[in-house]
Amino acid sequence: MARQLSVAVVGATGAVGREILSILEERKFPVRDLKLLASSRSAGQRLEYAGSDVPVSTLDKDSFKGVDLVLSSPGSKVSAEFSPIAAREGAVVVDNTSHWRMDPEIPLVVPEVNPHDIGMFVKRRIIANPNCSTIQMVVALKPIHDVARIRRIVVSTYQAVSGAGQKGMAELETQVRQLFNSKDVTQELFPKRMAFNLIPCIPQKDAFLPDGTTTEEQKMVDETRKIMGDPSIKVHATCVRVPVFNGHSESINIELERPLTAEQARELLRKAPGVAVLDEPEKMLFPTPMDVSGEDLVLVGRIRQDTTVPHGLSMFVVGDNLRKGAAL
Repeated sequence: MARQLSVAVVGATGAVGREILSILEERKFPVRDLKLLASSRSAGQRLEYAGSDVPVSTLDKDSFKGVDLVLSSPGSKVSAEFSPIAAREGAVVVDNTSHWRMDPEIPLVVPEVNPHDIGMFVKRRIIANPNCSTIQMVVALKPIHDVARIRRIVVSTYQAVSGAGQKGMAELETQVRQLFNSKDVTQELFPKRMAFNLIPCIPQKDAFLPDGTTTEEQKMVDETRKIMGDPSIKVHATCVRVPVFNGHSESINIELERPLTAEQARELLRKAPGVAVLDEPEKMLFPTPMDVSGEDLVLVGRIRQDTTVPHGLSMFVVGDNLRKGAAL
């Protein structure tokens, strides 16, 4: 029998926090007792877990006494303050924010790609979870990299509004209703109207970096190299927010060191952990965001040769960003 654990979920009332609770229950995770933690604004709410209504408490420095495992998705500033506190209390922290990802002492782990790195947690007792877009990309690319070594990646993402949390989904829904009812569109979270539009994937508060790259794009560059353990991989990303509620999509073009046919790539991916290949265009079988809701697997399709470079491949990769890209 698995050891029963005291588990704390930080950011429990957010979209990712709620998905974490759903997965814990679905997988019958060995939870001895459960603490739901959030800001004071959410304190007093009750969330359902395993047939019980569990109260949400205010996150503070005394929240982690006796806790074995912390699943944390509260935002970077909150994590920077409270994850070390939880670690000092003896908990292991799995952190879903961007704050710890590039710390050289913190493992940045995707189980199908670099599970061996998880042992580094003993240094600081914190394990970082990568950006949702990075996760689904490296799951799809690692089997190919192991065989033919990837020299360069050019990726364009089509990221759902759930990546901006419940507020992102609510804003898209509100704007669609307003447009259909010929009302003025209200805009709060996103830098431009989201309904029936495409915009760079940045929170409203974030500016572009000096070279015109966004922080989301830079994350994909830095995190991919760290997870794959190969700083020589060239990565160029363009990240776009699209009016889809859930499910991130990515158009990925890779240049390899050695030849690999599209069919060989399909065979590698069919055998790869965490991947399902949907690639029969003659039957209109290809991955879309509607195919991944609630799905643990990363879906890969449209695998084809790129003849503009000596050893090139292109593919289309889709994943449930709330589940696979965060909570799972």
